[in-house]
Amino acid sequence: MRPVSVWQWSPWGLLLCLLCLLCSSCLGSPSPSTDPEKRVGSQGLRFRLAGFPRKPYEGRVEIQRAGEWGTICDDDFTLQAAHVLCRELGFTEATGWTHSAKYGPGTGRIWLDNLSCSGTEQSVAECASRGWGNSDCTHDEDAGVICKDQRLPGFSDSNVIEARVRLKGGAHPGEGRVEVLKASTWGTVCDRKWDLHAASVVCRELGFGSAREALSGARMGQGMGAIHLSEVRCSGQELSLWKCPHKNITAEDCSHSQDAGVRCNLPYTGAETRIRLSGGRSQHEGRVEVQIGGPGTLRWGLICGDDWGTLEAMVACRQLGLGYANHGLQETWYWDSGNITEVVMSGVRCTGTELTLDQCAHHGTHITCKRTGTRFTAGVICSETASDLLLHSALVQETAYIEDRPLHMLYCAAEENCLASSARSANWPYGHRRLLRFSSQIHNLGRADFRPKAGRHSWVWHECHGHYHSMDIFTHYDILTPNGTKVAEGHKASFCLEDTECQEDVSKRYECANFGEQGITVGCWDLYRHDIDCQWIDITDVKPGNYILQVVINPNFEVAESDFTNNAMKCNCKYDGHRIWVHNCHIGDAFSEEANRRFERYPGQTSNQII
Repeated sequence: MRPVSVWQWSPWGLLLCLLCLLCSSCLGSPSPSTDPEKRVGSQGLRFRLAGFPRKPYEGRVEIQRAGEWGTICDDDFTLQAAHVLCRELGFTEATGWTHSAKYGPGTGRIWLDNLSCSGTEQSVAECASRGWGNSDCTHDEDAGVICKDQRLPGFSDSNVIEARVRLKGGAHPGEGRVEVLKASTWGTVCDRKWDLHAASVVCRELGFGSAREALSGARMGQGMGAIHLSEVRCSGQELSLWKCPHKNITAEDCSHSQDAGVRCNLPYTGAETRIRLSGGRSQHEGRVEVQIGGPGTLRWGLICGDDWGTLEAMVACRQLGLGYANHGLQETWYWDSGNITEVVMSGVRCTGTELTLDQCAHHGTHITCKRTGTRFTAGVICSETASDLLLHSALVQETAYIEDRPLHMLYCAAEENCLASSARSANWPYGHRRLLRFSSQIHNLGRADFRPKAGRHSWVWHECHGHYHSMDIFTHYDILTPNGTKVAEGHKASFCLEDTECQEDVSKRYECANFGEQGITVGCWDLYRHDIDCQWIDITDVKPGNYILQVVINPNFEVAESDFTNNAMKCNCKYDGHRIWVHNCHIGDAFSEEANRRFERYPGQTSNQII
């Protein structure tokens, strides 16, 4: 629960209210029937498990009500509620539940909050709660369940939707590259025979309307990794893309230049009429102004610039219908505010996935701004395209090893703060530090080049290593316990952002030699080899045990991207005090409970320590 935040109605919520007034089935009464097929359909609800990584019987719980998908807040959530939800999903019972968006944050409405079940209810609608759509949570509190891998006899899954699909790379809600989940791995769809029927199945599966456009030729950017489906032929009535006839393809059949995409029809909400930009040189930039008040009292006002950043700017640009945010600005003195001088919104904190600014946490009617005056109000620069960085996780796993490096070879690294704090008290230049080293290869899969936020005039020269830093922190490296406690950390400044290699049809643009421009071109990748300084985590003080290796790119959201959810990579990591094993590396925000339990144990090992 976030008691200091004010959660206000979204346009989707207002639309839902109208739908519910017109449709009494939205408020269906509990059925006493114990027949699974009848029970699950009587509430007008549909259920699915979503998130990544997960197995088919675990994930973030999502409910579709009145045609809109949403999640459940973890406040007061218990195993008893998980039992009810697992039965709704066709499983016999729950074996556990998760909190704090363990499977990643959802999007859209948060349907239920303070859910209280005895465990014997036949439907989640029979459980006590704050009411449908009434919540003060954010999607960082989404609840998940782990069900027993045993199905209810005679269960009909007509109300259960497998969430095997997502959209990536789109500048607007309801559009993007189509990706499907197969064997716990996300992959794309080849555009052969891709049409509006198949695109409409995807749109409805995601809770939108029918498809407005079926896109081919990687119009929403090229994916990476597997291509799962080709020659998908749908009638348009299927519940899932997987239920359409399709061809499983080999690598020779299709390339990512043929990735399919969609643009879905969305209901009109008028959200873009309650926000505007002023003072900019074009319609894509300016000081942000929002409309507040009710009928007869509507007025325009400004947003306090305190803590305003890329994530908040992303939501503003999305609500404006202008795509992504290039920059979120806390000072806008160079843009004329005209006659609008009142600050009407402050403390805005967004996750970046919201559709409108009023869905973000903020101070409500209590305006608090550390720096007053119109010059310290929020502004944005929007763009129809953005970069999208993705770490090559398999390379991390293949190149990881331990090195005991003598202290006399680490003076430059110490100067750049690349060692653990205990190194300051070491007996320099004698002794050594134990380093976990690995290579990182970072691809730009977006539709715009990744460029440092700061221009060359403000790059910092480091004499010891003889290079410029265009970003102080480009990546974070962490060693975590299975429960998420950090035991070692490292960071990597952008020693040199450049195009190391590119796809066949792409030319390199960025090279660091001779004070050249830095960046990563679309379709290219930057390689930080395992044998360069600071490409490591100092694990000198880490005890033997089972851990998680985590790498996060662009951790401070300094540079806007079309998708931040794929910036984190995690691996299982076993350390016996002499050797280290890194395995199961994957892109995603969190391990599932099952993954945490799958750690192999050494003989004689108890808990997280080795005897």
